[in-house]
Amino acid sequence: MPINLETFSNINGGNAFFKAISHPLVAPKIEALFAEMAKGKVAIYDPLSQVEAFNQFYNLTKLPLCGYFIQNIEKKNTSFAGHKAQLITTISKTDATWVFITAFDAQKMADHIRHLLPANVKVVSFDDLKLPIDMQSDKQRYLAPLNFATNFVFFRDADGKHTRFVSTNYWGGYGAKDVQFWCRLYDANGKVLADWVEKLPGAQASVIIDSAEVRKRFNLPEFTGQIFVHAFNITGHDIVKYALDTYGDAEDVLSCTHDANSWPSDLYAGLPAPDEGEDVVLWVQNSQPFPIPAGEIGLNLMGDETIVWFNKTIPAFAVHRLSVADVLPTAKWPQQIEVHSGKYFVRPRYEVFQANGRQRIAHVNVERSDLKPDPMLAEIGTEMGKGYILPAPILPLNRFNSLILPTPMAEGQQHLPIAALIYDANGTQMGEHKFGNLPRNHASLLNVKAVLQTQNISLPSGFGHVELVYDFNAGKEADGWLHALFRYVDEKTGHIAESSFGGHMFNTVLTYKNEPQSYVGRAPGLSTRLFLRLGQKPYDTMCHLVYPASTPWHRTSNTDLILTSRDGKEVAKQHIAIPCGGSKFWKVSETFTAEQLREAGEGGYVIIRDITCRLFGYHGLMNGNAAFCLDHMFGF
Repeated sequence: MPINLETFSNINGGNAFFKAISHPLVAPKIEALFAEMAKGKVAIYDPLSQVEAFNQFYNLTKLPLCGYFIQNIEKKNTSFAGHKAQLITTISKTDATWVFITAFDAQKMADHIRHLLPANVKVVSFDDLKLPIDMQSDKQRYLAPLNFATNFVFFRDADGKHTRFVSTNYWGGYGAKDVQFWCRLYDANGKVLADWVEKLPGAQASVIIDSAEVRKRFNLPEFTGQIFVHAFNITGHDIVKYALDTYGDAEDVLSCTHDANSWPSDLYAGLPAPDEGEDVVLWVQNSQPFPIPAGEIGLNLMGDETIVWFNKTIPAFAVHRLSVADVLPTAKWPQQIEVHSGKYFVRPRYEVFQANGRQRIAHVNVERSDLKPDPMLAEIGTEMGKGYILPAPILPLNRFNSLILPTPMAEGQQHLPIAALIYDANGTQMGEHKFGNLPRNHASLLNVKAVLQTQNISLPSGFGHVELVYDFNAGKEADGWLHALFRYVDEKTGHIAESSFGGHMFNTVLTYKNEPQSYVGRAPGLSTRLFLRLGQKPYDTMCHLVYPASTPWHRTSNTDLILTSRDGKEVAKQHIAIPCGGSKFWKVSETFTAEQLREAGEGGYVIIRDITCRLFGYHGLMNGNAAFCLDHMFGF
């Protein structure tokens, strides 16, 4: 049965209560508390109606329960664990040894009932489960989102393959002091390998957690697992964002992805079916302090109602290698797969093992169940121009081909009426591909080079970008949650990288449903602050910036590329101007001098800053002609 608890709302944001009870440090506290309460009789007092949610994580029914008490008269016809709800005003007749208040910050609630309790009754609450006070960024309100800035990191150091977490102390930019990460590394079976605290350097300085260094520091054997990261002493931002590189001792092992989105979902989508000779592996990172029961994870081809369930139990905080071929043996690229996850795990990564020995890592996306088609989207074209745009690079055509697969990303989405607009880097639209009104179970793949050849189109700059937009001449079903998978093939080596993302409105002063999105605060977001981590030798860093605009905007961008050292100090700055509707592919080694890059040092990075427009970007590393990686960028 899926976990019946809202982990995230697109209106209210993340549910801190969920994170508070699922935190790895909480389970031992609950075990100890339950052991004490089991020595007597327990009455539950549930003033906030949280007992059912808590019971899904920790089985309260194994306690010697003797009553269930509530505060809200409207709830008096409810029950819990066979105990009919009683008003708290009647608790004086209880024979309980313990009263367990199922709420955090419960001191006032306890004070309100203390005069009603029989003598010698002990009162406990969720407050007994709180994290240490020095791990609380907001010490006044326990369930403040800032107290649960957590995330999971896929982490591996085995077979000559390594993982590197890279981020910055962006909280320092909001005034936070002494920011720290509490980290716990689990192996594939959910066994704790190491706990440690990372003291972050000063504001805007880099944070790197490398699997090879961690393995050496703790004298660990090879592992494939995950790190739970909890940021504290923070302000301004309650999400842990990071880039994640996978690299190897061999020169052709290189890939990248990014943070996991820390709110488990019921559904994920956009998992590609394997191409010829490929093994597509979904890395299931159990994000809960209890096992995922057998039969709770399922896969189906997108648009096919036949779900195949995975019948093995996955231990708490374990990482399981789930091969698509073992569950859906007939699935073939460019079909795509829907993942039923029951809120047991955060947005997972998948890894594709190619027949030529190369591999790549990427992520699926949250499939929303709350979205319905929005008829207004077909009507606001006059005001909003292109409206939602999903931009993606066309990498230099002399080396790469670009493949695009639209991916349904809402449970109710039955059709996708979309088109692909093809632009040269100079901002000139050179072509168009109409997908039509794609059905949910489509397998329509856009091969960019093939389209260019068929339409006899050349890109004068040698590269450019594609904008996916709604095509209301093909159909009217649109919900603003337009997604696609973007795959890039090095035609000389066969190395592949891929990423996926969703559309937004860009660069219009008008707003619609909080679009154009802002990094922080209300729409419109009309500026750019993107993080570009630098690769270290032998890797060069590439970046493809796109300047999409829903309505006409400034003729060119006014963009600074700010080379920053690991300790957050500006080393050098370059200015670029990207034509509106255009893009720029660039490499760090060709933009900054070798001396400047030496000064930035290992852990240096580039901030792409523009206060006149919102750019979108993709980044990657290049190991000469041997390998490359690519993912979309993030800002903060």
